[in-house]
Amino acid sequence: MENIKHSKGSMASYGCAKAMNEFFNMAFMAFGFFFYETEIGLNVLLVGLGFVVFAIWNAINDPLVGYLTDRPFKFTKKWGRRFPWIMIGGALWISSYILIFIPPNVDPKSGAWIIFAWLVVATCLYDTFASIFFVNFAALFPDKFRSVEERRTVNAVATPIGILGIVAGGVVPPLLITYGDTNSYIIQAGVMTIVAFVILALSIPGVRDDQENVDRYLSTSGAQREGQSFFRSLKSAMKQKSFVFFILAYVCYQTCTTLMQMSISYLVRFILKMEASAMILIMLGLLVGAVISIPFWIKLANKKNDNRKVMLIAGSLMVVATAPLIFLENYFFMIIALFIWGLMFGGYWVMLAPVLGDVIDESIVRTGKREEGVYNGFLQFFGRLSFLFAALSIAIVHTLTGFREGVEAQSPLAIMGIHIHIGLIPMLFMLASVIFLWKGYDLTSEKVKANQEKVKEMGL
Repeated sequence: MENIKHSKGSMASYGCAKAMNEFFNMAFMAFGFFFYETEIGLNVLLVGLGFVVFAIWNAINDPLVGYLTDRPFKFTKKWGRRFPWIMIGGALWISSYILIFIPPNVDPKSGAWIIFAWLVVATCLYDTFASIFFVNFAALFPDKFRSVEERRTVNAVATPIGILGIVAGGVVPPLLITYGDTNSYIIQAGVMTIVAFVILALSIPGVRDDQENVDRYLSTSGAQREGQSFFRSLKSAMKQKSFVFFILAYVCYQTCTTLMQMSISYLVRFILKMEASAMILIMLGLLVGAVISIPFWIKLANKKNDNRKVMLIAGSLMVVATAPLIFLENYFFMIIALFIWGLMFGGYWVMLAPVLGDVIDESIVRTGKREEGVYNGFLQFFGRLSFLFAALSIAIVHTLTGFREGVEAQSPLAIMGIHIHIGLIPMLFMLASVIFLWKGYDLTSEKVKANQEKVKEMGL
């Protein structure tokens, strides 16, 4: 097809970078907060505060990274706009993961602030490198894959690979972790590091910039970009209605999925009363549901030719599918519930990049410049607030329900609290995401088509 310019192999390689991102995110969210509260025994309010600091830094550094890297450098002509940053950020990100699981060996009561300081420094360092990688990886998508058809095709190829990363991030650590053994967490971090470097190497062909687009950037947008202030860029972006409501929907969606991922370890250990390895089948249920649903969602998107409408359908079904997690306490039924949830999740997730691509096309028409890095940085700035909301939710719920750090047997009220932060709160956030898309996001298929035609006319 004329509108499809890259091979399926290149798209699959691009998907490997997506998989690496999800690989670490899943493992970090599933075990980061859990490790410091239940294994180290740090007070949940300090753990929550540490993750709030992490979330704030997380939000701040993303748009700064986007702004600082969204400009020409001496190496841009030879190596590309995004590729060098993806490789540098990726390698440092992978290397920093193990720091999270080697806090100082001090008493969690008398040495609480020492452990707290380590938590903040390790997670913020980890996130800085993650931002360099992800902001540039995400910014590459609308620049490299320019037509609606190719963007959907890329997602049809890359999303299943990315979902494999989610499941691997949920499966590999439980295979190596033993509850009560902090050394096992260090071993899993080492194995995760080795696997991640292999995945990063596989992503190299797919995350290289197209030389044609680099040359075009250097001759047009790159020159215009000089002198543009960070805050002026932010002010301009926030005047774009579609971007604002996409951000609101994205933050709520991210909070839903983050909370669920952070809660699975609590579910397995304290509600199901099983070992960490029990997470494997739960995550496989999610994987199978998401992967088998993707062809359906891509077919529906092509048939409807309306990215907004398809995302609304998937999001609404996610709300319904999250509800059973409020009360389920049976391992078999939990696997089925995550399978069904995965069917809906696959649809919402596969539409995120195409919808953001539509938003960025509109921004190009509005401003006359390609600023994918800036927009992705702003998106991550607000999207990272999901960590703050998730951490606060768990800390507040555990405090109110009397969850006890470092204790196996929890009270019925504490168990109810886990149900609340794995089911009820995520469901409400997902409902809010759907409402924001429905009420405020206004990029219909007609507007999307008109914007893409104008971008071609502008030579951008």
